[in-house]
Amino acid sequence: MRTYLFIFFALVAFSWIGCKPQSATDDTNNIPYNLTYGDSIIYLRPVASGDYVVYPSTRKEGVYTGFPEGIEIDAVTGAINVSKSETGLRYRITHTALDGKKTETNLVLSGITFSDKFYNLSQNDSLCLPIYNASEARALPLSGSNFDEGNNANSGGCSVRTENGSINLAQCVRNGVFGNTPQNDSRRDFDINYRINDASGKSLNKIRVRIYYYTSMATVAPDLMQTLLDRQTGGVFLRGGTVEMAAQTAKPRPPCVIIIAN
Repeated sequence: MRTYLFIFFALVAFSWIGCKPQSATDDTNNIPYNLTYGDSIIYLRPVASGDYVVYPSTRKEGVYTGFPEGIEIDAVTGAINVSKSETGLRYRITHTALDGKKTETNLVLSGITFSDKFYNLSQNDSLCLPIYNASEARALPLSGSNFDEGNNANSGGCSVRTENGSINLAQCVRNGVFGNTPQNDSRRDFDINYRINDASGKSLNKIRVRIYYYTSMATVAPDLMQTLLDRQTGGVFLRGGTVEMAAQTAKPRPPCVIIIAN
C-alpha cells in the first residue's frame, strides 16, 4: 500500500512540475517573447504628478528601441514616457535580446497629426484636416473636445477651428501669417494645444505644425521636396505604412503643411 501511495504522489508532483507556467522571458526553453504594452493604442492620461509612463507587459533583458524618432523610450526597461513623446503617431518598438534575436510590435500614441502635403489654394484646396490616432479612417471624437486651447495658434494668425482642429490655410495667408507680401520659402511654426474627449480623459495634448508658403510648385525648395519624399517612403507614421527606412532618417515632426498659391 505504501508503495502505491508513493507512486501516486510522485506522479502528482511530476504532473504539477510539468504544468507549471514557464516565464515569458525564459530563453532556455525557447519560449517566444510577446512584446506588448497591453494595447495597440496608448492614450495620454492625467497623473497627479510627474509624467505618464507605460511599461511592457513583460520585461526582458536586452535593448528596447523606438522608430521613428519622437518616442521617449527607456532602452533597458522598455518604459515609454508618453508625456514626453510625440503623440498622434504610429511607432515600431523593437526589443533586441542578449542573443541578438529581435522582436517587434507596432503601437500608436493617441492624438492628432496632419499630413505632409501640398495645398493648392488656386484649386480651393485650403482646408488642412487633423488625422486621429495615426489613421485617416478613424473618426475624431468632436463632442466635448477642444482645439487650440489657450488660443496660441489663432492669436498668431493660424486659423484653427476650435471645435474640430482643422486649419484654414487661405485664412492664414489673409491673416498675414507670412506678412503683407508673402515670400517663397517662408515658414512659421505654431503650437496647438488640445483636449480630446476619448480614453485620454481630455488630458492636455499638443502638436507643433510647420506651415510653408510658395507661389508655385516650381519654387518649392529641393530640401523640402526631399523631406516629403523621405516621409512618404518611410510611411511608418500612419496606419498601413511600411517600416523600411533607417531610423536616423525618419523625422516625422513637425508635420509639413505646404501652401502653394498658384
